[in-house]
This record gives sequence, C-alpha cells and structure tokens, in this order.
Amino acid sequence: MQKDKPHISYIPSRITSAVEGYELLLRLHNDLSSVQNKEIHISFKYVIWLEANLCAILGAIIEALEARSNVVRLIDYEKFHQKSDILSRNGFFNQHDVKIPPTRSHKTPISYKKFKEKEAIPYNQYIQSELIKNPEFPNHSEKLGKKIKENIFELFENARTHGKCNYIHTCGQFYPNKKKLHITIVDTGETITNNVQRFLKNKLSPCDCIQWAMKKGNTTKKGNIPGGLGLGLIFEFINLNKGENTNHFI
Repeated sequence: MQKDKPHISYIPSRITSAVEGYELLLRLHNDLSSVQNKEIHISFKYVIWLEANLCAILGAIIEALEARSNVVRLIDYEKFHQKSDILSRNGFFNQHDVKIPPTRSHKTPISYKKFKEKEAIPYNQYIQSELIKNPEFPNHSEKLGKKIKENIFELFENARTHGKCNYIHTCGQFYPNKKKLHITIVDTGETITNNVQRFLKNKLSPCDCIQWAMKKGNTTKKGNIPGGLGLGLIFEFINLNKGENTNHFI
C-alpha cells in the first residue's frame, strides 16, 4: 500500500507584526483547519523575513494541527537560517526538533515558550528573567519595570482564565535602539467573542464583543474570582506609551 505524500504548506515570504502579518499566518491556519491524520511539512523555503514574536502564532498553529492527529515537521529552513538565526536564538527551532545552532549571541529575543494553564508563577518568572532582567533591555526604574511586568502578565492571565486551552504560547523581541517591544501571546481555546456572547446571552458581532471586553469594568468572570488590571487598562497603558495592540481571534 502506497504511503500518502506529506501535505506541504509554505510560510509567506515576509511576515511582520503589522496587521497584514497576522492575517497571513491566520490564512495559513485556515488553509490547514480541515487537515487531520496527515503528515504535514511546514516549509520556510520562501521566507525572507519573519519577526521573532510571531513564533507564538506558528507554535499555536502546530499545536492545533497535532491535536487533530497530524504529524508536523519543519522543512527547508537552512537558507532562511543563513539570513537570520532568530528562530534558533529564541528556541523555536529547538522545540520543534530542528537542531541548528545560532550564529550570533545577541539576547534581544524573548524565548519562545509554551505554558500550561496552571503555570502562572513560571510565566511571571519568565517575564522577569527574559525581559526585565535582560542585560540588553533599556534602563528603566524599578516602578516602570513592575508596571511593564504587570501589564504583560495580565495578557497571560486573560488567556489562562478565559481561554480554557492546553497551552499558552508566547514569544517576543525588543529593539533597544528603537525603544520598541514586540510580544505575542496566543491561545487556541475560547475566543473573546464566544465568552462575551455566552456571558451576555446576546449574539453581538465579534467587533462589538471585543469593544465590550476592552471597556474598564467589563468582565466575564463570575463569583469571587480575583482579577487583574483588565484589557481596558492594558490598552490605555499601551496607547499612553505610543504603542500598538493587534488583536486577532480565530
């Protein structure tokens, strides 16, 4: 009996943290959403640029594929690695059985990690060691460092509390010269849309659900469950510091 050929999917050539970059990766996810019980090869053959924080999305895509009994392999990564060793430096390649050492030692990437729902303390330690205490992170006051950690941790808390997923994927990179931080946190569980519609018993549109969730004081938590800062306060903090937030829900 002839063995089925692997299903090959190609990562687009250039993926940045702009909205278009997230949409390209979500398109890859959607293209593979019905595939099950197959061997899938994800190819880097045409990749010229891939921003490090977006590994969190790739990791979540792979998790979703493996949950449907697919076997996933990364292929054709050698040429891309010659141009950029970022996926070796942040540990993404190593976690997906690609043993190819980095060529540089810059510590600007925030390592790619997967955390289970109950691993709040390890995630807090991860932020502290990978970001706040990183020697290449720009100088900052203790108060500012605490505020940065609280806001990033709150994003994890929202995924952990509401997502109801197996893993939360996170990765990032900071650019000391540009004073810029990119960090991405992804879960494959419940969406904000589903949670808000269920809580309000109202079939609001996805856009309206997100707007509702981002307002201060709005939460789908029930009972005496400790909460954090809330999405509204997080996005206010981002806007005050002239940052950007990009939200996508599968």
